[in-house]
Formats: sequence, structure tokens, C-alpha cells
Amino acid sequence: MQVHFGAELLHPEWVESVVCIGTFDGVHLGHQQVISTARDTAKGKEMPLVLVTFDRHPATILAPEKAPQPISSIAGNLKMFKSLGVSVAVILPFTVELSQTSADDFLASLIIGTLSATQIVVGHDFAFGFQRKGTPEWLAERIQTTVVPAYGLEGKRISSSQIRFAISTGDFPVAMNLLGRAWGMPGIVVSGKKLGRTLGFPTINIARAFDQIMPPDGIYAGIAETDLGSFVAAISIGTRPSIGTTPRTIEAYLLDFPGDQLYGTSVLLRFHHRIRDERKFDTLESLKKQMTADVANIREVMKNEL
Repeated sequence: MQVHFGAELLHPEWVESVVCIGTFDGVHLGHQQVISTARDTAKGKEMPLVLVTFDRHPATILAPEKAPQPISSIAGNLKMFKSLGVSVAVILPFTVELSQTSADDFLASLIIGTLSATQIVVGHDFAFGFQRKGTPEWLAERIQTTVVPAYGLEGKRISSSQIRFAISTGDFPVAMNLLGRAWGMPGIVVSGKKLGRTLGFPTINIARAFDQIMPPDGIYAGIAETDLGSFVAAISIGTRPSIGTTPRTIEAYLLDFPGDQLYGTSVLLRFHHRIRDERKFDTLESLKKQMTADVANIREVMKNEL
């Protein structure tokens, strides 16, 4: 899959394409349905599938006070686009200027003019252009348009807001059900205080690179995807009250990790289950005892997950 940030340097040589447009934050099952429909349409017409999306949620420009925290990173979304069969992904910076571009200009200059679209595939609730005038109905009057109906589970429509709520409350089985995979938090391994090492549970400390939505403080069972492979992980988020209040940290103890250092490398933590709330322990010995029990519990609940 080719990836282009911005459209200024695009000069495609194809003469026809199917274009799929959307925000696609998190690429949940509903988004996957839209993209898969576009992929199948493009294959049937023997055309490339060009996916157009944005580098941030439009609300960050249009209504910053209401802007949701992202579910996934751009890199995470791109990985999903590739797996779904997208030929070219175009990531547009969502700016004030873009938000004021009319639907007519956006369609004529970019979608048809640059990307040579002869057909567009969008979700039922998508709209673009100034004041969101580029609705599916508006598009259908100007270009061949496929509108993918709402995708639901158990009679309820899947939405990004549902997934954000599930993550923010630590309900990861629900988040996994709506995303079609375990939710992931990317970060870089940095040096920590090395307290876990003294307790017999050496952890990696994770520094995030962007303001992604966060689960509540607590202990979680998950998978750490590293450069050395994937490992079951006991993940801790919180202020470590047992050693005195500290800034919020994200740590993970990787079960059965071979021991090679990961400092400076990228890691993706995938969350599967919430184990318990963060607690304050009176002694380090009682903390160690609880950590031992947590790891045993996590090993059991994750035994069929990796």
C-alpha cells in the first residue's frame, strides 16, 4: 500500500479509481465494512482503491472543546488499511483552510481532478466540505456513489464513541468486540526507576507519543508486541501509591521475556482484560505478594490468547 501525506505532490497516472472517504479513527468493524465494500468494488472494476482520510479528527479544528481523544495512531490505522486491501492511502492535514473548502471544490479538485475517481464509497453518516454539505445524497447526484449502511452488533450500531467509552472504563472485551481486535496503545520504551526489578518483576516503562484515549488506572492483562516478538504482559497504569504518589506511569511486565533490553524501541500494548484497581500497599513485601498473584492470574486468563 502506498501512503501519501497531503495531496500537493500527487500526480497519479491511473485514469479511473474507486475512492473511499472517512475519518476511520480506530478502524472499527463498521469502518472495515465500508473499506471492504470499496475494495470489492475496486477489484470488480479492475481499478485501484484510494482511501482518503485525515490526520486528526475534524472536531479538533471545528470544535476543539468537543474533540475526542483518538482511539488509534495514524500508523495503527494505516496498518489496518493495508490489511483490508487499500491500494493508496491519502492522509490530508485537517486545517482551517480545508474545513472551509466547499464540497464542490473538494470533489472537483481532489476526488475527481487529482484522484480520477469514477465511483465513491462512503458510510451512511459521512459528510464533507464546508458546513458538511457533501452528504451521500449530494454525492449521488454528481458521481456514482455507494453508501454502506450502518453496521451493528446485537441490533446496535457500532460507533467510535462506544469504543472510547469502553476504553475509558476499562471494558476491553466490549472494545475488542466492536473493533474486531484488541485495542492497542503504542509507545516507546524509556528508562524508569527500576523498582519492579528489585521486586522480581522487571518492567518496561512506556512513553506515549500522542494524546491517545487512556484506560482508568489499574492492572490489565494484555499482549506486548515488541521487536523481539509478542509476549503476554501484566500492564500497570497509575501513580504507584505504594511508593509515594508519582506522575502517572505506564509499565508492563512481559511474561517469559528473554531479557534483552528494549530501551528506545517501539512497543504496542494490546489490552484484553482489566484485572483490578490500583491499590496502595503498606509494605513492598505485600506489594510483591500481590504482583505475584496478579501475574499468575494474568497467565491463566491469557493462556489461549497468544
